[in-house]
Amino acid sequence: MTDASAPATPSSPVRELRRGDFAVLRELPTRWADVDIYGHVNNVVHYSLFDTAVNGWLIEATGTDIRRLDEIGLVVETSCQYFAELTFPSVVTAGVGLIKLGRSSVVYRLALFTGGVEPVAVGRFVHVYVDAQSRRPVPVPEGIRSALGSLRLLPE
Repeated sequence: MTDASAPATPSSPVRELRRGDFAVLRELPTRWADVDIYGHVNNVVHYSLFDTAVNGWLIEATGTDIRRLDEIGLVVETSCQYFAELTFPSVVTAGVGLIKLGRSSVVYRLALFTGGVEPVAVGRFVHVYVDAQSRRPVPVPEGIRSALGSLRLLPE
């Protein structure tokens, strides 16, 4: 049983991730249109940055236009923990890591960094591979599975 009045623990395994924990790092710019009425990059943009980092890396790592495969990765789950604000203009470094590789699914650990080694946000991103026509689950394509072997395993 937990005490509902106890403060949330500020430290968690994902909060402790650092830029050097990621074998794959991709630089992505923020855009003027990303800024909301509160003067910072809106939370929904973080998910777009995650999606861009994963799919851009997959295309480069496999040498394949993943949009043209018979099996495609659909996003079925995402989450994000925010630790600091993103602003415009800035260049964000997205770290791409792996939590779990299943038969038809891939669970990614992602983090966004600005100037420092500590993340401004950490995300979880799940792809399930499906047949492009029937939309039924299929095994992760071999070329993608092979590329995923270069990612570091990171905490849930």
